[in-house]
Amino acid sequence: MFVTTADSANELFTRASKTILNEGRPVAPRGMATTELMGTYLKLTDPAARMVALPARTLNPAFAAAETVWILSGSDDNWICDFNSRLGALTDHGTLQGAYGPRLRRWHSQDQLDYIRLQLMNDCQSRRAVIQIFDPCRDTAGYKDVPCTLGYRFYVRENRLEMHTSMRSQDAWLGLPYDLITATVLQELMAGWLGVDVGDYHHHVDSLHLYAQHQDAARDLADDAPASTRWQPLAVPWSDFDQVLKHVIEGEPVGHPVWDGFAAVLASYRLWKAGRRDEARSKTTAPGLFPQALAAWYDQRDQHLPLAAMPAPVPKAG
Repeated sequence: MFVTTADSANELFTRASKTILNEGRPVAPRGMATTELMGTYLKLTDPAARMVALPARTLNPAFAAAETVWILSGSDDNWICDFNSRLGALTDHGTLQGAYGPRLRRWHSQDQLDYIRLQLMNDCQSRRAVIQIFDPCRDTAGYKDVPCTLGYRFYVRENRLEMHTSMRSQDAWLGLPYDLITATVLQELMAGWLGVDVGDYHHHVDSLHLYAQHQDAARDLADDAPASTRWQPLAVPWSDFDQVLKHVIEGEPVGHPVWDGFAAVLASYRLWKAGRRDEARSKTTAPGLFPQALAAWYDQRDQHLPLAAMPAPVPKAG
């Protein structure tokens, strides 16, 4: 079993990737060659340092922002494919059947976020604050899109909210950096709704792997990864949360520095894809790490690829 603790996402991602290369074993589920570590536990001690930003691994900040709000809003709408066109190949009946959002916010008509919030408000030491994502009835039906995440668990101890994520499978290169963002944003939001501090983030993966095509890039990761930059606080009141997400998805500012950054990158990327580059770049002057990262991402694409040849972010595989 591989266990590691790091203060930031850059360090955690680098250690995990290097360990897969050094200690993993070859397996090929569905005929796709990977190197795999079985039984991995990653602990992030500063969840606000949540974004991987390394020369060898540059995220698409617009997709990171879009996926986060898509999930937290409870959506399975196909607008997410505007930010990752390859997701369309995973749809059945026109919908991503494994979308986390409806399971998170409408599990058999129950909003699991609200349940957790109320459970921990009523009993701050509860051990029943569990969010279920994997649905055996749905996820054994043969759909293309099957959730890698099994569920989330929350514990308040010493006035700090600890969050645990359990995954049956995790692509370290494509999936881990994006999942760290979504999960730790959820953790910080929940801590704010409960009025407690943010504790450690715990990430448990049965099969943590690198696909063969990403292993050379993983070898290029420097061993001494710089610490990820900490985000500003992003808490918003529960009563305002869904309305904030609604405006952010439309690319509209809400008067909060972090969520305005989310809105700016969503609006900017839509303009970029429409070929309106100057307008797209003007949106990246908004404050925050996401707009800055998107400006850098545009720079890289301008230097290497014309707009028509820009690759879509590859969907996470499980």
